[in-house]
Amino acid sequence: MLASKARPQIQHVLDPLGERLARSRVSPDAVTIVGTIGVVGGALGFFTRGVFFAGAVVITLFAVSDLIDGLIARARGISSPWGAFLDSTSDRVGDGAIFGSLIIWYAGDGDSLPLCVAALICLTAGSIISYVKARAEGLGFHCDVGFAERGERLLVVLVAAGLYGLGVPYLLPAALWFLAAATVLTVAQRIVHVHRQYLGRGQGAAGRAARPPVEPPAATRVH
Repeated sequence: MLASKARPQIQHVLDPLGERLARSRVSPDAVTIVGTIGVVGGALGFFTRGVFFAGAVVITLFAVSDLIDGLIARARGISSPWGAFLDSTSDRVGDGAIFGSLIIWYAGDGDSLPLCVAALICLTAGSIISYVKARAEGLGFHCDVGFAERGERLLVVLVAAGLYGLGVPYLLPAALWFLAAATVLTVAQRIVHVHRQYLGRGQGAAGRAARPPVEPPAATRVH
């Protein structure tokens, strides 16, 4: 929610870079793919070994591509359903690598089964958050609600990991438990939000017939 509100300000700062790249031959899809590879490589290469500060820096640098690819596409006027699909799919891959790497660390040298479980909850519930939105919009509902959308989840885990890597104690464990609760809450919020819309349309087949689902925009991003 907070990260979504901050996105326009962040994009305003990155607009000049996006415009310069748009004048080059750089493909938005290539930026998306390279960014995803960087996030996955940073997570697997650093977080799985408990090197959190360097890992957080590398992941953050490559995660910026999540904004830059869209800026390039809009500057060239080539935004497309394929680009939106690739971007959302890449987001899921990156999220899986980040929290999956934390699971590997805490299941191994990190030696903490509770934190391994917390990271697993973050990974699973985070994927459900995205699925609920995609499924809801495919059925004609709106689902832009939630306490912990993708931007918030990335911000919390990367800041906490970076500071933890610099020696701030207990921060990453606390962040993982906070995100575990926040992601479960967000899943519940989205389910309740969609159910209220369903009730508002009228229950049962008659209600669905009276108000057929409206197709969502072709280039909808899922978070």
